[in-house]
Amino acid sequence: MTKPVHTVKLWPDSALDNLTAVVAADRNRILDWRDKVTIPSWYGSTASAVAQESYGLDALSTPVMTLDGVILEANIEGMQSWLSARGLKHAPHGKTTMAPEIWLQQLRAGSWGITVANEPQLRLALAVGVPRILLANLLIRPAGVTWLAATLAELPDTDFYCWIDSVSAADQMCDALESTGATCQIKVLLEVGHPAGRTGVRTVTQAHEVANRVRASDGLRLVGVAGFEGVVTHGTDEESLAAVDGFLHQLVAVHRSLGEAYEVSNPILSAGGSAYFDRVAQILGPEQDDQPGTVPGTMVVLRSGAYVANDDGFYRETTLARGDNGPTLRSAMHVWARVISLPEPGVAFLDAGRRDVPFDLSLPEPQLLRRLDESGTVHSFELNNHSVIGLNDQHAEMSLPPDSPIRVGDVVRFGLAHPCTAFDKWSLIPVLDDAAGMSPVVTGFVRTYF
Repeated sequence: MTKPVHTVKLWPDSALDNLTAVVAADRNRILDWRDKVTIPSWYGSTASAVAQESYGLDALSTPVMTLDGVILEANIEGMQSWLSARGLKHAPHGKTTMAPEIWLQQLRAGSWGITVANEPQLRLALAVGVPRILLANLLIRPAGVTWLAATLAELPDTDFYCWIDSVSAADQMCDALESTGATCQIKVLLEVGHPAGRTGVRTVTQAHEVANRVRASDGLRLVGVAGFEGVVTHGTDEESLAAVDGFLHQLVAVHRSLGEAYEVSNPILSAGGSAYFDRVAQILGPEQDDQPGTVPGTMVVLRSGAYVANDDGFYRETTLARGDNGPTLRSAMHVWARVISLPEPGVAFLDAGRRDVPFDLSLPEPQLLRRLDESGTVHSFELNNHSVIGLNDQHAEMSLPPDSPIRVGDVVRFGLAHPCTAFDKWSLIPVLDDAAGMSPVVTGFVRTYF
């Protein structure tokens, strides 16, 4: 039984004024050759003006990455509604898109905050006016710590958190703060890891050692526990899910053991939740209820990032494996590439390569062919039994079945795997009204800052 959804405007307009202004400035920036998606006829125009001209997909050069605006919005609203129905808070991982426009959309939809992954991303989030920021990492560079303290002193309404996982890290943060006489307290979440994993304490004993060091400091405040279940496994079989569950239970155990050590009345219990959001909700969600053993006032915060665009690879498969245990998510991102050569039977080369498409989880998936004939008529064909078998820097090699309809000059839409390594290849991304339609139209642009 899920909790009823109460639609609450989490952020007043004033809290998002700076971020809104940044997005408006991006839309009014003059376009030129600096963005590889920009075609010469757009030079001198703003992104906003180009969007009003309703350019068709066929006007764009290739390769080009696009976002389906309808699906993007549905993913954002769908995940937020699903989490809200369970009383869970959401701080989506901003490093997936590094796009202030999308961050603004997520916050307006009800996100509790935005997560970032390192100091440069933090600088961007602070500069554009994100009101609540989680740095899902450690910050120990002395000059970075002192810069942060000074910045937060100038932005008293900004709510900031970061991770900590050792006494040494706490010592370095405190030394940096003391060296400049900073008076603010940086709120930290103790990170829990797992054997052979990434950062994070491995045992409850280590957790208490770090917690005691934080509590003894003047510059740090212990406010919660965090971890990332997504690095435990990438599978959805019973063994993989059991490993995820085991890690999440360990996260709960550390959180409960620190109950009296927290220095706030509403401690945070946070996990990733991109691939395994249903497991996070099921295991961490009950910690918000005041029951024997739980920590009073606990807030559960998910940091799902990939959901916003989802994909046609790893996240599609894990989403499908969730069945009805989560929101309906679809891929909002595609790359369109042109067939430039058919040098041998059964082989085609296209003009998109490693500079244009993600390839760390799997190679792009050929989905459909788009052909514009001399009369301007569009012909579209689904591509079955076609596959990308190799990528160079600027070329994709595709294997063709004997009955393939592909010709030189055709444009192929590719499904992509892993949004986190797709967005970073494009500084400006056209938004389409319907990427599956016969006549997709550009309705806007998303600018990224990687």
